Amino acid sequence: MRIDLHNHTTLCNHASGSVDEYILKAIDLGIDIYGFSCHAPMKFDTQYRMKLETLNQYCQTIQKVKQKYQDKIEILLGLEVDFISGRENLIEKSVLESKTDYLIGSVHFLDQWGFDNPEFMGEYAKRDMQECWKLYLDAITKMAQSKLFQIVGHFDLLKIFGNHPQPSVFPYIQKALEAIRDNQMALEINGAGLAKPVKEQYPSDQIISLAKNLEIPITFGSDAHSVEQVGFGYQQCVSIAKKSGYKNAVFFRNKIPHFTAL
Repeated sequence: MRIDLHNHTTLCNHASGSVDEYILKAIDLGIDIYGFSCHAPMKFDTQYRMKLETLNQYCQTIQKVKQKYQDKIEILLGLEVDFISGRENLIEKSVLESKTDYLIGSVHFLDQWGFDNPEFMGEYAKRDMQECWKLYLDAITKMAQSKLFQIVGHFDLLKIFGNHPQPSVFPYIQKALEAIRDNQMALEINGAGLAKPVKEQYPSDQIISLAKNLEIPITFGSDAHSVEQVGFGYQQCVSIAKKSGYKNAVFFRNKIPHFTAL
Protein backbone atom coordinates (compact mmCIF):
# COMPACT_ATOMS: atom_id res chain seq x y z
CA MET A 1 0.00 0.00 0.00
CA ARG A 2 1.40 3.39 -1.01
CA ILE A 3 1.25 6.24 1.52
CA ASP A 4 2.01 9.96 1.16
CA LEU A 5 1.07 12.03 4.21
CA HIS A 6 2.96 15.32 3.75
CA ASN A 7 1.43 17.63 1.14
CA HIS A 8 0.50 21.29 1.05
CA THR A 9 -2.17 23.61 -0.35
CA THR A 10 -2.19 27.18 -1.63
CA LEU A 11 -3.38 28.36 1.79
CA CYS A 12 0.26 28.32 2.95
CA ASN A 13 1.03 31.09 0.43
CA HIS A 14 3.98 29.27 -1.17
CA ALA A 15 2.32 26.36 -2.96
CA SER A 16 0.50 26.08 -6.28
CA GLY A 17 -2.27 23.91 -7.68
CA SER A 18 -5.73 22.98 -6.46
CA VAL A 19 -6.56 20.32 -3.90
CA ASP A 20 -8.37 18.33 -6.60
CA GLU A 21 -5.32 18.46 -8.88
CA TYR A 22 -3.12 17.02 -6.14
CA ILE A 23 -5.60 14.22 -5.50
CA LEU A 24 -6.01 13.34 -9.17
CA LYS A 25 -2.23 13.16 -9.53
CA ALA A 26 -2.07 10.90 -6.45
CA ILE A 27 -4.73 8.61 -7.93
CA ASP A 28 -2.83 8.49 -11.21
CA LEU A 29 0.33 7.45 -9.34
CA GLY A 30 -1.46 4.66 -7.51
CA ILE A 31 -1.24 6.26 -4.08
CA ASP A 32 -3.68 4.54 -1.72
CA ILE A 33 -3.59 6.90 1.27
CA TYR A 34 -2.96 10.58 0.66
CA GLY A 35 -2.69 13.19 3.37
CA PHE A 36 -2.79 16.98 3.29
CA SER A 37 -0.71 18.58 6.02
CA CYS A 38 -0.48 22.26 5.20
CA HIS A 39 1.47 24.72 7.35
CA ALA A 40 -0.62 25.44 10.44
CA PRO A 41 -1.38 29.03 11.46
CA MET A 42 0.96 30.68 13.94
CA LYS A 43 1.73 34.28 14.86
CA PHE A 44 5.24 33.91 13.46
CA ASP A 45 6.61 33.96 9.91
CA THR A 46 3.02 34.51 8.82
CA GLN A 47 3.77 34.93 5.09
CA TYR A 48 4.59 31.20 4.79
CA ARG A 49 1.57 29.63 6.49
CA MET A 50 -2.21 29.72 6.49
CA LYS A 51 -4.02 32.41 8.45
CA LEU A 52 -5.82 31.43 11.63
CA GLU A 53 -9.13 32.51 10.12
CA THR A 54 -8.67 30.05 7.23
CA LEU A 55 -8.06 26.98 9.41
CA ASN A 56 -11.73 26.00 9.39
CA GLN A 57 -11.90 26.52 5.62
CA TYR A 58 -8.89 24.23 5.18
CA CYS A 59 -10.37 21.49 7.39
CA GLN A 60 -13.77 21.71 5.68
CA THR A 61 -12.16 21.53 2.23
CA ILE A 62 -10.23 18.37 3.07
CA GLN A 63 -13.28 16.78 4.72
CA LYS A 64 -15.28 17.43 1.54
CA VAL A 65 -12.71 15.81 -0.74
CA LYS A 66 -12.51 12.85 1.65
CA GLN A 67 -16.10 12.13 0.73
CA LYS A 68 -15.78 13.13 -2.92
CA TYR A 69 -12.96 10.68 -3.65
CA GLN A 70 -13.69 7.97 -1.09
CA ASP A 71 -14.22 5.30 -3.77
CA LYS A 72 -10.84 6.02 -5.40
CA ILE A 73 -8.41 7.00 -2.65
CA GLU A 74 -8.37 7.57 1.10
CA ILE A 75 -7.76 11.23 1.94
CA LEU A 76 -6.49 12.18 5.39
CA LEU A 77 -6.50 15.55 7.15
CA GLY A 78 -3.30 16.71 8.80
CA LEU A 79 -1.37 19.85 9.66
CA GLU A 80 2.34 20.58 9.74
CA VAL A 81 3.07 22.50 12.91
CA ASP A 82 6.23 24.46 13.63
CA PHE A 83 7.93 23.68 16.92
CA ILE A 84 10.26 26.48 18.00
CA SER A 85 12.24 25.64 21.13
CA GLY A 86 11.45 28.09 23.92
CA ARG A 87 8.45 29.49 22.05
CA GLU A 88 6.02 26.62 22.43
CA ASN A 89 3.36 29.20 23.34
CA LEU A 90 3.18 30.11 19.65
CA ILE A 91 1.40 26.84 18.87
CA GLU A 92 -2.26 27.71 18.48
CA LYS A 93 -4.73 25.94 20.75
CA SER A 94 -7.21 25.69 17.86
CA VAL A 95 -4.60 23.78 15.84
CA LEU A 96 -4.11 21.21 18.60
CA GLU A 97 -7.88 20.88 19.07
CA SER A 98 -8.76 20.62 15.38
CA LYS A 99 -10.27 17.33 14.23
CA THR A 100 -7.22 16.19 12.29
CA ASP A 101 -6.08 12.66 11.55
CA TYR A 102 -2.51 13.58 12.51
CA LEU A 103 -0.14 16.44 13.25
CA ILE A 104 3.37 16.61 11.82
CA GLY A 105 5.81 18.36 14.13
CA SER A 106 8.63 20.11 12.27
CA VAL A 107 11.58 22.30 13.18
CA HIS A 108 12.27 24.99 10.56
CA PHE A 109 13.70 27.67 12.86
CA LEU A 110 16.61 28.17 15.22
CA ASP A 111 15.51 31.24 17.21
CA GLN A 112 14.46 33.69 14.43
CA TRP A 113 16.46 31.99 11.68
CA GLY A 114 14.50 30.06 9.06
CA PHE A 115 17.45 27.91 8.08
CA ASP A 116 15.76 26.14 5.16
CA ASN A 117 14.75 29.40 3.47
CA PRO A 118 17.20 30.48 0.71
CA GLU A 119 16.41 34.10 1.59
CA PHE A 120 18.49 33.71 4.75
CA MET A 121 21.49 31.87 3.34
CA GLY A 122 23.84 34.61 4.56
CA GLU A 123 23.28 33.46 8.13
CA TYR A 124 25.18 30.22 7.52
CA ALA A 125 28.49 32.08 7.37
CA LYS A 126 27.87 33.48 10.85
CA ARG A 127 27.08 30.18 12.53
CA ASP A 128 28.98 27.19 13.94
CA MET A 129 26.98 24.50 12.13
CA GLN A 130 27.79 21.69 14.53
CA GLU A 131 26.50 23.82 17.40
CA CYS A 132 23.44 24.53 15.27
CA TRP A 133 22.96 20.78 14.85
CA LYS A 134 22.98 20.33 18.63
CA LEU A 135 20.38 23.09 19.05
CA TYR A 136 18.29 21.66 16.24
CA LEU A 137 18.34 18.12 17.61
CA ASP A 138 17.57 19.38 21.10
CA ALA A 139 14.48 21.05 19.60
CA ILE A 140 13.48 17.76 17.93
CA THR A 141 13.87 16.01 21.30
CA LYS A 142 11.69 18.60 23.06
CA MET A 143 9.13 18.39 20.27
CA ALA A 144 8.84 14.63 20.75
CA GLN A 145 8.60 15.03 24.52
CA SER A 146 5.74 17.53 24.12
CA LYS A 147 3.47 14.61 23.07
CA LEU A 148 1.58 16.96 20.75
CA PHE A 149 2.40 15.28 17.45
CA GLN A 150 2.14 11.92 15.71
CA ILE A 151 4.85 12.36 13.06
CA VAL A 152 8.30 13.96 12.97
CA GLY A 153 8.73 15.93 9.76
CA HIS A 154 12.02 15.80 7.76
CA PHE A 155 14.16 14.79 10.76
CA ASP A 156 17.51 16.13 9.47
CA LEU A 157 16.28 19.18 7.53
CA LEU A 158 19.26 21.24 8.71
CA LYS A 159 21.39 19.47 6.08
CA ILE A 160 19.31 21.00 3.25
CA PHE A 161 22.19 23.08 1.86
CA GLY A 162 24.83 20.41 2.39
CA ASN A 163 25.80 20.95 6.04
CA HIS A 164 25.78 17.35 7.26
CA PRO A 165 26.12 16.46 10.95
CA GLN A 166 29.60 15.45 12.04
CA PRO A 167 30.26 12.33 14.19
CA SER A 168 30.33 14.47 17.35
CA VAL A 169 26.64 15.23 16.79
CA PHE A 170 25.47 11.62 16.63
CA PRO A 171 24.86 11.27 20.39
CA TYR A 172 22.31 14.08 19.96
CA ILE A 173 20.76 12.25 17.01
CA GLN A 174 20.49 9.12 19.14
CA LYS A 175 18.89 11.06 21.99
CA ALA A 176 16.34 12.63 19.63
CA LEU A 177 15.48 9.25 18.12
CA GLU A 178 15.05 7.73 21.58
CA ALA A 179 12.65 10.57 22.46
CA ILE A 180 10.68 9.85 19.28
CA ARG A 181 10.49 6.16 20.22
CA ASP A 182 9.60 6.82 23.86
CA ASN A 183 6.76 9.14 22.87
CA GLN A 184 5.26 6.80 20.25
CA MET A 185 5.90 9.05 17.26
CA ALA A 186 6.52 8.00 13.68
CA LEU A 187 9.50 9.10 11.61
CA GLU A 188 8.70 10.52 8.20
CA ILE A 189 10.87 9.53 5.23
CA ASN A 190 10.56 12.62 3.08
CA GLY A 191 11.58 12.60 -0.59
CA ALA A 192 11.76 16.38 -0.98
CA GLY A 193 15.44 16.48 -0.01
CA LEU A 194 16.30 14.60 -3.20
CA ALA A 195 15.44 17.76 -5.15
CA LYS A 196 17.25 20.12 -2.76
CA PRO A 197 20.97 21.04 -2.82
CA VAL A 198 21.76 18.17 -0.43
CA LYS A 199 20.35 15.64 -2.97
CA GLU A 200 19.34 13.20 -0.22
CA GLN A 201 16.05 12.20 1.34
CA TYR A 202 15.24 13.18 4.93
CA PRO A 203 16.52 11.52 7.03
CA SER A 204 19.77 9.97 5.79
CA ASP A 205 20.24 6.23 5.24
CA GLN A 206 22.29 6.05 8.44
CA ILE A 207 19.60 7.71 10.54
CA ILE A 208 16.92 5.45 9.05
CA SER A 209 19.02 2.45 10.10
CA LEU A 210 19.37 3.88 13.63
CA ALA A 211 15.60 4.36 13.75
CA LYS A 212 15.04 0.76 12.71
CA ASN A 213 17.34 -0.42 15.49
CA LEU A 214 15.07 1.46 17.89
CA GLU A 215 11.94 0.03 16.21
CA ILE A 216 10.60 3.51 15.41
CA PRO A 217 7.72 3.28 12.93
CA ILE A 218 8.05 5.09 9.62
CA THR A 219 5.75 6.82 7.21
CA PHE A 220 6.26 8.61 3.89
CA GLY A 221 5.75 12.11 2.55
CA SER A 222 6.66 13.92 -0.64
CA ASP A 223 6.24 17.39 0.93
CA ALA A 224 4.62 18.50 -2.31
CA HIS A 225 4.13 22.24 -2.82
CA SER A 226 3.08 21.75 -6.45
CA VAL A 227 1.19 19.07 -8.38
CA GLU A 228 4.40 18.00 -10.11
CA GLN A 229 5.98 17.15 -6.75
CA VAL A 230 3.25 14.71 -5.64
CA GLY A 231 4.85 11.33 -4.94
CA PHE A 232 8.35 12.60 -5.64
CA GLY A 233 11.13 10.23 -4.58
CA TYR A 234 8.78 7.60 -3.21
CA GLN A 235 10.33 4.52 -4.79
CA GLN A 236 13.82 5.53 -3.70
CA CYS A 237 12.63 6.19 -0.14
CA VAL A 238 10.85 2.83 0.06
CA SER A 239 13.95 1.05 -1.25
CA ILE A 240 16.10 2.67 1.45
CA ALA A 241 13.55 1.78 4.14
CA LYS A 242 13.49 -1.86 3.03
CA LYS A 243 17.28 -1.96 2.94
CA SER A 244 17.28 -0.88 6.59
CA GLY A 245 14.92 -3.74 7.45
CA TYR A 246 11.54 -2.00 7.46
CA LYS A 247 8.59 -4.07 6.28
CA ASN A 248 5.70 -1.86 7.38
CA ALA A 249 4.66 1.78 7.35
CA VAL A 250 2.19 3.66 9.52
CA PHE A 251 -0.59 6.14 8.84
CA PHE A 252 -3.10 7.75 11.20
CA ARG A 253 -6.84 8.05 11.32
CA ASN A 254 -8.12 10.28 14.12
CA LYS A 255 -4.57 10.14 15.54
CA ILE A 256 -4.73 6.35 15.92
CA PRO A 257 -1.89 4.49 14.17
CA HIS A 258 -2.60 1.87 11.52
CA PHE A 259 0.13 -0.25 9.96
CA THR A 260 0.38 -1.59 6.43
CA ALA A 261 2.98 -3.59 4.52
CA LEU A 262 5.39 -1.71 2.29
